[in-house]
Amino acid sequence: MKKIAVLIGSARKGGNTELLTNAFVKGAQEHHEVTMIFAAKVKVNGCIGCNACYSDEKHRCIQKDDMEQIYSQLKDADAIVIATPVYFYNVSSQLKCIIDRLHNPIRDEFKVKQLFLLAVAADTNPTVFDSIKVMYQSVLHYFHLKDGGMITVPGVKDRGDIVGHKALEDAYQLGKNIE
Repeated sequence: MKKIAVLIGSARKGGNTELLTNAFVKGAQEHHEVTMIFAAKVKVNGCIGCNACYSDEKHRCIQKDDMEQIYSQLKDADAIVIATPVYFYNVSSQLKCIIDRLHNPIRDEFKVKQLFLLAVAADTNPTVFDSIKVMYQSVLHYFHLKDGGMITVPGVKDRGDIVGHKALEDAYQLGKNIE
């Protein structure tokens, strides 16, 4: 049994990102332990680049917010899932703050070996996911992580547009088949 940490970047309750993520989680929970971290429900400030975490023995950040709790949730995860709506060709700002705060050497204590990407967009432009895919591929390469898989769904603008979409079954199967 693996521990899966899911970073959900959508602030829209019951939105397309959440529905896609729920399908993945339903499959993953059949064999694994899943922790969901909703970026919109935690208070995480953006990284200020002070690098105090590099000189602190316990890699504590000088900012006092919910990131310490998130570090502890990610520390024991075998896999991390990035789930996000596309906001102007990137992950949501709430999720970006969490990702940027992983610029902390505490990440070297994480045991994560695998990364997944789930992303939705209202736009149907074929390049809408390109910058997120580049970030994802860069993280895989830099940290020598296994690519668990990615599901991207364009053209889902309004809440519930994804209902009935093949991507929901794909996400369920992706979660169910985590090795």
